[in-house]
Amino acid sequence: MSRSAMRRVALDGAELEVEVRGTGEPVLLIQTALVADEFLPLASQPALADHYRVIRYHRRGYARSSPVQGAGSIQRDAADGQALLAALCIAQAHVVGVSYSGAVALQLAADSPTCVHSLILLEPPPVHVPSAAQFFTANAQLMEDYHAHGPVVGLDRFLTRVIGPDWRAAIERAVAGAPEQMQRDTGTFFDTDLPALLAWRFGAEDARRITQAVLHIGGSESGQWFAEVRDLMLTWLPQAEDVVLAGADHSLALTHPGEVAAALVAFLRRHPIPG
Repeated sequence: MSRSAMRRVALDGAELEVEVRGTGEPVLLIQTALVADEFLPLASQPALADHYRVIRYHRRGYARSSPVQGAGSIQRDAADGQALLAALCIAQAHVVGVSYSGAVALQLAADSPTCVHSLILLEPPPVHVPSAAQFFTANAQLMEDYHAHGPVVGLDRFLTRVIGPDWRAAIERAVAGAPEQMQRDTGTFFDTDLPALLAWRFGAEDARRITQAVLHIGGSESGQWFAEVRDLMLTWLPQAEDVVLAGADHSLALTHPGEVAAALVAFLRRHPIPG
């Protein structure tokens, strides 16, 4: 798979860059924040690509999708996911989200349950966990760096904390050209996605609207925040199945795509879309 296969699909008020590959049950991969092609390594795994209709797209403000108009919103991102499925004439899909897009996937499953057959979450953001205050403080510091020193410094300081000082090389190895794309789209990340995430309100009552089959995939080395996220997902969603990848951290979609694909496909086979 490559970015060159992408086409633009018109929604109400926006066009999203979309790639649809393969045949079989549809699997919607919702783009996370910052790394527009974070799901490219996963989407390219034969276990998934050879047996499913894989839909990968860029959210508003990323790559060649329409720019964001107005404030960011998890609810709007979720509505875009539902509208994209409708535009592609897909009545129901398996929905996958990682990090920021895990929040979008949760919102989509709660708001539009008829179009989400199953839900796969790779470490949604830690905005509702016991240590959420630390997460909010860290994000406030990110915003200060961005406004005080500009997007290049803000991006570097953020990814140095998350991945390490060699983040450019690590991301380039996983997705060629991604560091340059991230620099181009840094404004969307800081001005739209971070405020949208920090303003997102979603609790146990909302989670009770999610009755679909759920899989949570996490990394054993992702740290306290995402260990708490795993506990919260298994509490909010008692039907959720759980996979922990040994040696993986929060970059698991980039660094362990084969293992993620194996867990994902095993789950999809247990929960096929009827008909």
